[in-house]
Amino acid sequence: MSEPVLELRGIEKVYLRGEAGEVRVLDGAECRLTPGEMVALVAPSGAGKSTLLHIAGLLDTADAGTVAIGGTDYTTASDRRRTVARRRDVGFVYQFHHLLPEFSALENVVLPQLANGVPRAEARTRAEELLDRVGILPRATHRPAALSGGEQQRVAFCRALANAPRLLLADEPTGNLDPATSETVFDALTRLVRETGLAALIATHNLDLAARMDRVLVLREGRLVPQ
Repeated sequence: MSEPVLELRGIEKVYLRGEAGEVRVLDGAECRLTPGEMVALVAPSGAGKSTLLHIAGLLDTADAGTVAIGGTDYTTASDRRRTVARRRDVGFVYQFHHLLPEFSALENVVLPQLANGVPRAEARTRAEELLDRVGILPRATHRPAALSGGEQQRVAFCRALANAPRLLLADEPTGNLDPATSETVFDALTRLVRETGLAALIATHNLDLAARMDRVLVLREGRLVPQ
């Protein structure tokens, strides 16, 4: 069996919310993702999907439990080690693309690589390859405002994969798109995951898209339950 790309064990997270007191969002959540696997994360709004993704991606810390990426336990790692791991091993995609408006599609994919020390020529070549894989290389010189919603989100996928991470975390990546565009974007995402062999955990309300992934995990009462 392949070593898990992501392993969450016994994840707990509690928030203090005014008069409501303690709200236990995660209560022993556990999962394992292996290379090349697409896993859907399904739950009602407010159930803790985003919190779980932030903990898995080392953007937040759990109150209890362990988080391992690529076999390395980052539960008690320093902020610096977590930052390095995020930059090297994790790609994020959100419902809204968050592209830098003053830069072209190509530049938006190049910049994360430059920040990671990749030479400009090499970064440009990889950016062009990724944009070509999702079918928008002809739009590479356009700024985000000149791109459609589906094109913007495909650029966001490419940016998330620019530094060849092990793990992709996506929070409602098609939630802001119409059904036809969602299909196009999801197909592009699937192609990228299959071709690169990374592991992807994708939060979605779209049950049709969820059913097309390898597995579906439902976040219920703070735990992850296979569907």
